[in-house]
Amino acid sequence: MAEIRVFPLSCAVQNYSWGKVGLESEVAKLLSSGDPLVQIQPDRPYAELWMGAHPRGDAIIRDNRIPQKTLGQWIADNPACLGTKVKDTFQGQLPFLFKVLSVDTALSIQAHPNKELAAKLHAQFPEHYPDANHKPEMAIALTPFEGLCGFRPVEEIVSFLQNVPELRALIGEVAVEQLERSGSDDPRGVSAALRVCFTRLMKSEKKFFVDQLNMLVKRISQEEEGKDTSGSNGELLLRLHSQYPGDIGCFTIYFLNLVKLEPGEAMFLGANEPHAYLRGDCVECMACSDNTVRAGLTPKFIDVLTLCEMLNYTPAPSSSKIFPAVQSQLDPNVYVYDPPVPDFAIMRIEIPASIKLYLISAIDSASILLVIQGTAVGTSTAAASEMSLCRGSVLFISANESISLHLSSPDGMLLFRACCLL
Repeated sequence: MAEIRVFPLSCAVQNYSWGKVGLESEVAKLLSSGDPLVQIQPDRPYAELWMGAHPRGDAIIRDNRIPQKTLGQWIADNPACLGTKVKDTFQGQLPFLFKVLSVDTALSIQAHPNKELAAKLHAQFPEHYPDANHKPEMAIALTPFEGLCGFRPVEEIVSFLQNVPELRALIGEVAVEQLERSGSDDPRGVSAALRVCFTRLMKSEKKFFVDQLNMLVKRISQEEEGKDTSGSNGELLLRLHSQYPGDIGCFTIYFLNLVKLEPGEAMFLGANEPHAYLRGDCVECMACSDNTVRAGLTPKFIDVLTLCEMLNYTPAPSSSKIFPAVQSQLDPNVYVYDPPVPDFAIMRIEIPASIKLYLISAIDSASILLVIQGTAVGTSTAAASEMSLCRGSVLFISANESISLHLSSPDGMLLFRACCLL
C-alpha cells in the first residue's frame, strides 16, 4: 500500500472563559458540522480550535490505517513531510499553529516576546514562559472582528488625556505634559514620552486606579443618556468594565488603536506589539509557541514590568494595522497573507460555484487545510481513499502533495490553508 501523506484531523478545543458559548461559537459550529458525533454543550465556552502539533493540543489523526495517533507523533516519524527547507530551518518541527478563535469577552492586554527576550524569560521563569520561541501571529476575520492593536497616533492619545481627567490623574501631570509637548519631528522623543505615560498608568497603585476607574464609569454612565461619549470612548469603556470590573486594562483603550476587521481582513501582530482581541470570530496563525506577556483584562499571571519594558512604542493609525492579502498570480481564486516572518503564511481559497473540479496545488511545505463553507470529495495520490470534505473538515497535506476537489455544493467553497513559504 502506498504511503499515506494526506489525511483528516480531529483538532483540540480550548474552553477558555472568554470564548463564545455553545453554538454561538464559530469553533463549536465548525466542530459539530465537521464531526456529527461531537456533543456541543450549550452553556460551555468554545474559545479556540487548535489545528497543529502543539504539545498542549496535538491533533488526532482520523485514519485508522496510520499507526501514529497524533500529528506530532506522525511528523516526528516522517519529518520529510514538512518539505526539505522547512524541515531544515525548523529542526523537523511544524513551525506554525493554526487556530480558529471565537471571542465573546476581551482577551488580556498582551504582547509576545521576540526570540531573544523569549529565551531569557523562559530561562528565568519557565513556569510562566513555557518555551524559548517568539510568537508573531496573524488574525483573519471570519465575522466582524474587533481588537486593540498598537499605539494610537499621539494626537488621539493627547485628546483622550484632555477629555478623561481620571486617566490624566493616574499618569500624572509631568508625564502627560511631556507627551503633549513631544513633537512629530522627534519620533524617539515621542516614543520615550509614550513609554513613560503607559508605564505610569500600568504601574499605578491598585486602590488609586480602581477609584479613578469607578469615577470614570459613573461619570460616563450618567452622561450616556443622550450625550455623545466618544470623546472618552464611553461605550467600549463600559463594555470592558462590565467584563473585567476594576481592571487596569480598561484604561488601555485610550492608548491602543481600536481595529475593526470585516470578514477576510487581517491584522498581523509582530513581536512586542501590544494587543487584545475584543470580540468576533477569526482564523489565526502563529509561530508554534505559547509565550505571552500579560498586563490586564485577565485573571492570569500578569507581568507589567516586562510588558512595559518590551513594547514597541511607535504610534500609528489603526488603518495601518490592517494587513493586505495579495491575489495569487498563479490562481485567481487564492489570496495570500504572507507576513514578514518566515514561520507561517495563510492562503484564503474562494472557489466560485461555477467551478466543479478544483486542484489544491502542491507546495514545498506541509500545510493544514480548513473548510469554512461548502462540500466536496477530495482525492489525492497520497491519500488512502476518497475524503469527504464539509464545513469544519481539517486536512493535513504533506509537502509537494496536491488534492483534487470535486465540488458538490451549489455556492462554491471557502477554505483557509496555513503553510510555511520559505
